[in-house]
Amino acid sequence: MRYYASFTGTSGFIYSDCVNDYFLTDSRYMEQAKDQCDGFKAVEISKEHSIMDFLAEKRPNRLFVEESHVTMAFQAKLKKNLKNAVLVGLDDIIASQRIIKDNIEIKKISNAANIADKAFSHIIKFIRPGLSENEIALELDFFMRRHGASGLSFETIVASGARSSMPHGTATDKIVKNGEFITMDFGCVYEGYCSDMTRTVHLGTASKDEKSVYSIVLKAQKKALEAIRDGCLAQSVDKIARDIIIENGYGDFFGHGLGHGVGLDVHEEPRLSPAGDVILSSGMVITDEPGIYLPGKFGVRIEDLLVVRKDGFDILSKSPKKLIEI
Repeated sequence: MRYYASFTGTSGFIYSDCVNDYFLTDSRYMEQAKDQCDGFKAVEISKEHSIMDFLAEKRPNRLFVEESHVTMAFQAKLKKNLKNAVLVGLDDIIASQRIIKDNIEIKKISNAANIADKAFSHIIKFIRPGLSENEIALELDFFMRRHGASGLSFETIVASGARSSMPHGTATDKIVKNGEFITMDFGCVYEGYCSDMTRTVHLGTASKDEKSVYSIVLKAQKKALEAIRDGCLAQSVDKIARDIIIENGYGDFFGHGLGHGVGLDVHEEPRLSPAGDVILSSGMVITDEPGIYLPGKFGVRIEDLLVVRKDGFDILSKSPKKLIEI
């Protein structure tokens, strides 16, 4: 709804019959729909005139639906009320259109990334022994909100010490202390578009093993960046980073894909993974985020957000990637 109709509310339907475009919502959002949905006919739905009543009046032979967002219960209602209509999945069509960002979208994502960069500069001055992961996460969240973010891209990840071996270790009451890695994966929303960045810092002086693992992840991250450009295969970029980690003996400890698309959702197409069969194209916004996760010990992940260009890429995450010892 945001992508096609510029609607920022949380309840509504878009219906297009290739002649007219309709935006259907209830009385709470009618004024907003009329204001935001330029080019759409705003239609109020209610108990007296439901979405099913509207569709029955239109009598479509084929109805395209976002299958990943339509519950089985809603599909059952559609089949019951539109007995002659064939339901067709729409997700791939929408994804293929959203995968390339225009300059306006890229500017919004860049603004979100800039807020996150400022938050990182702030948080490395804020972190000290005795704080909890939750306190660090909240400071990141509030800072981004105070500096223009309308929300968070996802629940902020702050994982320290042995917990940093969990790729999605959201913050807990655990107290951070000297001698630990702290992995922070965070992002914010600016005018509907997300950012996503990960930095791993060390509280106190890192050990030889910790520095070694960090340098391997950083090398993998940078080498993958060097390969990114219009026309390259997503899985080939993943392979560059993965091979470096495998060659250094940590292949079993990098279980996720190298990256993913970012836009209105923080996880979109394309996927940079061993199965990623998409050819990268100019205008795609993606992440590059290799990691090594050693259960019971520590983990390291470094993630940049970037725009694919014809001859390379533009980095949107500008925070330093060298090992920071606080």
